[in-house]
Amino acid sequence: MGKTIKGKVWKFGDNIDTDVIIPGRYLTIRDPNQMASHTFEPIRPDFAEKVSKGDIIIGGSNFGSGSSREEAPFVLKTLGIAAIVAESFARIFYRNAINLGIPLIELKQASQYFNEGDIVEINFEEGLIKNITQDKEYSGTKLPAFLMDIINAGGAIPAVKQRIKQSKNL
Repeated sequence: MGKTIKGKVWKFGDNIDTDVIIPGRYLTIRDPNQMASHTFEPIRPDFAEKVSKGDIIIGGSNFGSGSSREEAPFVLKTLGIAAIVAESFARIFYRNAINLGIPLIELKQASQYFNEGDIVEINFEEGLIKNITQDKEYSGTKLPAFLMDIINAGGAIPAVKQRIKQSKNL
């Protein structure tokens, strides 16, 4: 991942829990694409059909609350979500998303700054989120370098594999 991404906004409200992201009845599906086809089904049945690789989710407060299921960020990654910007995240969802390589930025009042369909550009090194559609820029949290290393590697497991490979080359 580069330091900057650009994508279309999908907007969600407060307290989007993991059972809304991927309902429990679909957790036994082993095919990633088939499982991901049920993403946000309880509140947006057509989300998986309409979302495009590189799109960005804007959420309200407490995004990813509920159970600690890793499948919630997994289905978002499978669908190609490039980043999630929210007012706040449930901590276990936050870490699960990072571990899977999805960058997250907290931005107070994010839900007030963006509309569904806006085009947004995010600079992760500076924590800047630019709403290109509205020509406005906001400053969110910057991910620390060690988390960006995990994101850039594609997740925690690829990051560990990179470190092992690098240590063998020393």
